[in-house]
Amino acid sequence: MALECTLMIETHQPIPMTAINANAIPKGSVCMLSDPYTAEITTGDIDSCAGIAAKEKIASDGTTKLAVYRGGIFKGYAGAAGVTAGMAIVTDTATGAANELVVAGLNAEHIVGTALETATDGQTFLFELNPFGIQVA
Repeated sequence: MALECTLMIETHQPIPMTAINANAIPKGSVCMLSDPYTAEITTGDIDSCAGIAAKEKIASDGTTKLAVYRGGIFKGYAGAAGVTAGMAIVTDTATGAANELVVAGLNAEHIVGTALETATDGQTFLFELNPFGIQVA
């Protein structure tokens, strides 16, 4: 995998979440939330964000727990639509890479956090991880 996020300032301790034994998850991967309380690598646009993997999870290693950050300042990669400082960001896999992030659309429901810098496609930028979801009518 490529384009993993890098922790720049630790503001929260990672928490243990469930991980699927068969899955590999590189450190720094943006993870989506699935039931029950499970973190997996994001696979789609605007996935519900569980957080960012604090450690590597090796496939089929017998481990079913993963340390996940749900807060902090990270360096990440902008997707094709780019990001703007101060705007909410979401996952973007439309152009290939699972860890790319873009500005949230008008009715986005699954927010990863807030961009702290402006960046265009492929550039790195700082963002505050603060995953949350809202119901949009």
